[in-house]
Amino acid sequence: MNANSLFNSGLIAAQQPSWPDAAAVKSAVAELESFPPLVFAGECDNLKKRIAQAASGEAFWLQGGDCAETFVGATADSIRNRIKTILQMAAVLQYFSSLPVIKVGRMAGQFAKPRSNDNETRDGLTLPAYRGDAVNDIEFTKESRTPNPKRLVQVYNTSAATLNLVRAFTQGGFADLRQVHSWNKGFAADARFSARYEEMANEIGRALQFMQSAGVDPESFKSVDFYSSHEALILEYEKALTRIDSRTNNPYDVSAHFVWIGERTRQLDGAHMDFAEKIHNPIGVKLGPKTTAEDVSAIIKRLNPSNEPGRLTFITRMGAGLIREKLPSLVEAVKKSGSVVLWVCDPMHGNTYEAPSGYKTRKFDDVLDEVRGFFEVHKKLGTHPGGIHIELTGDDVTECVGGGDQISHEDLATRYESACDPRLNHTQSLELAFLVAEMLRDHKK
Repeated sequence: MNANSLFNSGLIAAQQPSWPDAAAVKSAVAELESFPPLVFAGECDNLKKRIAQAASGEAFWLQGGDCAETFVGATADSIRNRIKTILQMAAVLQYFSSLPVIKVGRMAGQFAKPRSNDNETRDGLTLPAYRGDAVNDIEFTKESRTPNPKRLVQVYNTSAATLNLVRAFTQGGFADLRQVHSWNKGFAADARFSARYEEMANEIGRALQFMQSAGVDPESFKSVDFYSSHEALILEYEKALTRIDSRTNNPYDVSAHFVWIGERTRQLDGAHMDFAEKIHNPIGVKLGPKTTAEDVSAIIKRLNPSNEPGRLTFITRMGAGLIREKLPSLVEAVKKSGSVVLWVCDPMHGNTYEAPSGYKTRKFDDVLDEVRGFFEVHKKLGTHPGGIHIELTGDDVTECVGGGDQISHEDLATRYESACDPRLNHTQSLELAFLVAEMLRDHKK
């Protein structure tokens, strides 16, 4: 059963495609409404409990994946490498902080992107902007750029295939902690971090052998919980995949375990906030540098008036130069209210700029500095820096400058493969994990 009647259809929905054919949209929505769920309500509730632990300082949230997934990019190798990268990062974070890590993929649904402009002009030709594979194609032709609602059905099918592989990898032994060594195979090795990773893996291996000799069941290391997430942007898709849970009679968006509302769509009187209010999934909200303490209080009142632990996550995206100035008042407002919120740092979206070559990029040092500022603010205010939200890939792309590889502006053209924003490659992601692990360990002192 779908729950479309729950939502207020009269509200303005920002950042939606201009579908040229209303009948085609209706047909795609009807098809989506007939499909089985991609995730289950009970899994969403389990994640909510884990988020509550992270909010209280008893766990750490690691969310990572593509800026914008593509249909052609949903290959077994690409999915496996992203999972391996997140598993490696989680192992590093957990080993050095002694905190359980909640592993969340920005995948199996992240096919749509908000845009600053509705249109794009090249050589005098103006066409609709690329809004992600959920809406149109990146190729700059009229046919490719015309929004096509049939793509929403393809989003479902590709997400289902991705989740199937994710479940196989994370439940079938691939994610077994005893395989921590093998996760590093097949990656281009940066001597500094691969050596440090191997040293850690050896220590983990010895600890596991000791526990096994002491009678600990090794099967407990065989699988991990891995959750899916994406921005709830295209409302036709999200509403069509909202179902009433037979156990609780509550509506859940079964397109993902965790969905978030973006900085550009979090209007209090808008359709996205209405949608988030009605569903019972754990919800994230992006907060940019213009966010006020009043905004935060109003969001809490709207999305979590009963102060349910694990329900609400604030994902800050301030930029390295503003995080220390803008975040404290928001954290203080939440602390003063007594609300239970998980604070997560997105150090990617506030640090994007255009390189001289024309490529959108980010400096690794800026990404790191924003995370460091995030930790500094929480340390000062006595609150918990609950997690990080990273755009990454398991491939050795050249999209963000700096890091252990010392990627330069000139290197960007070598392997720039993102369909939208620049991502950290495997080595940069692993380097970040070691540095964040040190911050976590210091924060606990």
